[in-house]
Order: sequence, then C-alpha cells, then structure tokens
Amino acid sequence: MSAVSPPSARARSATSPAAGTGAGCTPRAPLQANRLAHVPRPHGRDLDGSELETFVTELAERPELWIEFVAHDPKQRTYHELLSDEHVTAWLICWSDEHDTGFHDHDSSCGAVVVVSGAVCEERLRVDGPPREQVFAVGKSFSFSASDIHRVRHAGAEPAVTLHVYSPPLLRMGAYAIGEDGVLVRHTQSYEQELRPLAGQR
Repeated sequence: MSAVSPPSARARSATSPAAGTGAGCTPRAPLQANRLAHVPRPHGRDLDGSELETFVTELAERPELWIEFVAHDPKQRTYHELLSDEHVTAWLICWSDEHDTGFHDHDSSCGAVVVVSGAVCEERLRVDGPPREQVFAVGKSFSFSASDIHRVRHAGAEPAVTLHVYSPPLLRMGAYAIGEDGVLVRHTQSYEQELRPLAGQR
C-alpha cells in the first residue's frame, strides 16, 4: 500500500470517535451505510479482532471511500465516522506532530487500526516494565481486545492518517492516569470526548 495524497480541495474537517471529539468537531450525523456495503466483512453479528483487522485492511485498499475526508489540523486530531451500524463502527483519524491519545481501553469493544499515510506509535501498558512500543508505518495494522490498555501517538515527520474499526460499536472508553499515591486510576469517557494524556500519565 502506498501513502495517500488527498487533493487539498476535497479535504474537510470531521466528526469524532474513539479518540474523541473536541473543539471544532461536528456532532454525529446519519451515515450512508451503503457507502461501505461492498467492503467484505461478516454481517449480523459482532466481529472479533482478527475479523476487524481484515475488514480495516480491505477498507484501506479502497481510498475512494474515505480519502475526501482527510483533513489535518496541527492543534488536534481530526475525525470522520465512515460507518455505524448495530455491530461495527469505522472512523478515519488524522494525526499531526505531538498528537497523543494517552493510555486508554475501549470498554466493551475490540478494535483494529491500519495506517494509510505517515506513521503512528502504539504503546501497550505492562505491569512488569516500561510500555511495549511499536511503530506502524503505511500498510501496517494492529488489533486489540476490549481489555487491552494502550496509547497511540503520532510518529515521524509527516502527518499520518489511520482507519479504525470497532465491534461492538464504541460508546465508552477508560482513560488512565497515575495518582499522587502511585495508584493507577481509570476515568470513564464517552466516545464523544477527545482522548488526551491525563495529568499523572508517565
């Protein structure tokens, strides 16, 4: 897969997801489910992590379905919801330098991510040492369970674009911080709130 280069005239700002909304993001709007109808995936049930990773990789190979929504803002991540039904949600997220979700989980949803431009770094929280860190460049993907605690941040010199899918649809997340007493604290957030590192994260 080669990096996408969307025509700037077609780019526009978006709504918000799993990484949250924030200033400048528009409310959730009705979606045209048929837009992604020809991207193969199981229907009528929730998907597991491997199925989501296959689905998001297939979606990445069809830029005509999402490239018009790419729009970068150096002040915050931008988002566009591509699909929302009873079992799956799909989002496009744009990243610039220093954009960072902080450590979080996805409540009851598992998910998968593929990079279509630039690069991002994923960190997995571990109790026996520093976070496990891996950089994902164009064409690379990863998945996670509902219970995984991870952090995603922009990596490299160029802006990045990622596609994210969740099943069941993402409604809530848990954001983590370390309290003054050294105890790990979970804060529940709606998908409509932007994920950022909380005070006390290391």
